[in-house]
Amino acid sequence: MKAESVRTTLAIPRELLEATDKAVLEGKARSRNDFMVQAIRRELAAQKRAAIDAALTEMACDPDYQAEVLKLETEFAAAQWEAFLLEESL
Repeated sequence: MKAESVRTTLAIPRELLEATDKAVLEGKARSRNDFMVQAIRRELAAQKRAAIDAALTEMACDPDYQAEVLKLETEFAAAQWEAFLLEESL
């Protein structure tokens, strides 16, 4: 199912428009619109990854989270060792 499109107007620096047109001529996108949509999607994905990375960094500095991780590692240590030995025997 195709997403609904909404027409809008953007003001962008001339050099970006020229570079976009060049990319379209080189076949890197079907049109200016397609190029812009791709660029916006990439930027939104990068922002989402950055937010996830920031959350993971925060977790790495959280003593309560670190204590929970150590507790889980201790609880699963025997099972991990058994899995390792089983894999080695195959």
